[in-house]
Amino acid sequence: MRPEGTNGTSGGELLVPMAWMYAEYIADELLRTGDLMPPTTLEFRAGRNALALTIFLSDGAVGGARVVARLDEWSSLTAAGRPWHSWVRERLREREAAGSGPDLALARDAWRWLEETELLAADLDAVVPGGLDPRAETEDEPRVWTPAWELGLPLGHLSIHLF
Repeated sequence: MRPEGTNGTSGGELLVPMAWMYAEYIADELLRTGDLMPPTTLEFRAGRNALALTIFLSDGAVGGARVVARLDEWSSLTAAGRPWHSWVRERLREREAAGSGPDLALARDAWRWLEETELLAADLDAVVPGGLDPRAETEDEPRVWTPAWELGLPLGHLSIHLF
């Protein structure tokens, strides 16, 4: 008799995306500890997805005390000016070539959301007399539609440093 919840296609085992779920849990904890955004915002989701992808696609085991040991690596991968976007694409291609599973499917979904979703954000490249005041939210503030990964990546990077 098969356990409940299996459909017979996995050799009698229930496929649970534990690697992805653990990466997402770590990302969520890093962001919540940093307290940079309310967890209900799309920006928080972008940060969580970017960090979870970084954690999931980086080499090596993650767990317990090893999380702290990996923070420098994740910080380096998410640093400004790094080719994170192309790194994620390449790592996903490598994982897909090795096979697929529920973890990879969730990682692809997170990546698709980060690439296809655009969020309205302050245009940090705009030249404004007197500069931008990050505390001021006026209608005159220049804003631009930005891919979610471009907002989530620095948010995730900063949360690593605040941990």
